[in-house]
Amino acid sequence: MNFRNAQELLLLCREEKCLISEIMIRRECTLQEKTREEVLGQMGKAWEIMQHSAHDPIQNPTRSMGGLIGGEAALLTASRLKGKTFCGETVTRAITYAMAVLEGNATMGLVVASPTAGSSGVVPGVLLALKDTMGLEDEEVIRALFHASAVGYLAMRNATVAGAVGGCQAEVGTASAMAASAVTELLGGTPEQSLNAASIVLMNMLGLVCDPIGGLVECPCQMRNAAGAANALIAAEISLSGVKQPIPFDEMLEAMYAVGKRLPQELRETAMGGCAATPTACALCGKKHERSQAS
Repeated sequence: MNFRNAQELLLLCREEKCLISEIMIRRECTLQEKTREEVLGQMGKAWEIMQHSAHDPIQNPTRSMGGLIGGEAALLTASRLKGKTFCGETVTRAITYAMAVLEGNATMGLVVASPTAGSSGVVPGVLLALKDTMGLEDEEVIRALFHASAVGYLAMRNATVAGAVGGCQAEVGTASAMAASAVTELLGGTPEQSLNAASIVLMNMLGLVCDPIGGLVECPCQMRNAAGAANALIAAEISLSGVKQPIPFDEMLEAMYAVGKRLPQELRETAMGGCAATPTACALCGKKHERSQAS
């Protein structure tokens, strides 16, 4: 069940006459020398953590360690409950949950790095939203997580998921590709359509820089997780409709990696450029520093 790239993964799916999620489950059973039930149980635990990390910040809003975020997910939830949203139930829930997970991460809560802590809101945000609006069972979502992990594995093997190496396109971009591909399978898409959705995401997010204010994984990270969740849903819907992305996932992944390596150092998680270098961001960092010194 080993595969080095998306092309080999698709070939395996055709040979075995099964979906990407099934290939990944079999692969994990072989690599870990564990039963199917044990492997599914491991992913079930990850899903439990994801759900808690999305729900708890909404129910118990807390300011982040750096003080830049906290309470945003609760505000979005209140707005939705009052009927004041216009993006649609699934998208609104997805961006709310995605932002909530980042709040949990920034308050030192437990999250699942999917694929990183800074992009940990996208996958659970999208899958939780679909569970809510489509009545999905946990077993279905757990299979989707195996699918998402296959896409994450390909990104780690053939490119990068680190903002310090490839910018936010590598972090939130990969998380969004994972979510888009998993959702496509979850809603009845083929392996080809799934990876088509992942490729669409990378194309849409190509060149996104990593510029955390104050060097903290708070802002703009939280907003970008929300955007990544929406992007994933957009790509899945496009692919499921039959629209094809002309550039294969392997090539899009290579393009993302090449662009990331060409980004200047200031735009790769150093907090020296982009949003982090604006006057307001610098002032916020100065105020935080003064409070820290006073305490």
